[in-house]
Amino acid sequence: MERIAVLTSGGDAPGMNAAIRAVVRTALANKMDIYGVERGYAGLVKGEITRLNHRAVSDMIHKGGTFLKTARCPEFKEIEVQQQAADALSAYGIDALVVIGGDGTLRGAKDLSDNCGVKVVGIPGTIDNDLAYTDYTIGFDTAVNSVLWAINNLRDTMHSHDRVSLIEVMGRHCGDIALYAGVAGGVEYVLVPEIPYDLDKIASSIKKSYLRGKTSNMIILAEGAGNREEIVSRIQEKSGMSVKVTNFGYIQRGGSPNMQDRILAARFGYKAVEILKNDGESCAIGIKDNKVITVPFSEVSKAKKTFDKELYDIAHTLSL
Repeated sequence: MERIAVLTSGGDAPGMNAAIRAVVRTALANKMDIYGVERGYAGLVKGEITRLNHRAVSDMIHKGGTFLKTARCPEFKEIEVQQQAADALSAYGIDALVVIGGDGTLRGAKDLSDNCGVKVVGIPGTIDNDLAYTDYTIGFDTAVNSVLWAINNLRDTMHSHDRVSLIEVMGRHCGDIALYAGVAGGVEYVLVPEIPYDLDKIASSIKKSYLRGKTSNMIILAEGAGNREEIVSRIQEKSGMSVKVTNFGYIQRGGSPNMQDRILAARFGYKAVEILKNDGESCAIGIKDNKVITVPFSEVSKAKKTFDKELYDIAHTLSL
């Protein structure tokens, strides 16, 4: 293996730059030529490929986002488009590809490997932490800590004004950001798509807590767990309390990656190049019980995400 390339695809996540840096520097340490693909699969199809060196990734480990940029590429589902990507790699004499991204990125990696014979190693990079085969993904821990910062700030204001705060965070199908931030921030109510909830009971609980002298409450809502306008309307109607909404939006996707995500990025990037150096098979990298693992792409799509019900129960118990 003499020439490899790296790209980032899908939504950006803190730690992607750190992962690119790890891939680049490990490749160079192993006397490989390393190339960067701009704008994910979309850029790969267009041949937006540039040679990288040590200097290209200097001062990158602490930066959020991805300096290679990223883009959605729905047309990559078509075999003809996948072949264009394979041809672009071949034109540069590139032997293998490292991709960093979420579930859509890893599906694209599998297709590129299965349909076009390209050797691909996938690194999980998404704040949602919604990939079942790995305990954690790059960007998740930083995103949770960003939300935790917001919780800490909002609690001061809600307490000062005797109000209820509803914080909406990302998580269409996976409530991990809401769950972990809710537990760490001492949030009273955690609403996630995996667990049903009763708004009337929540409103009644808020009203009772107010009568006991607790004049502020916080609700954290994963975006896939319900419509925030309907939730606010119902709780205000039933509790008589004012509910103020904060949609954290894209802020949770940016920012400097924390220690956890930088270490994860370093371990994953290093492992990806080691696999290619040793002529290993196409696969996805993950982490289980703090050990870096490799999983065939065929197993990645079969894995079912398990919600941490025990942690959810802890959140509920500690909020009483």
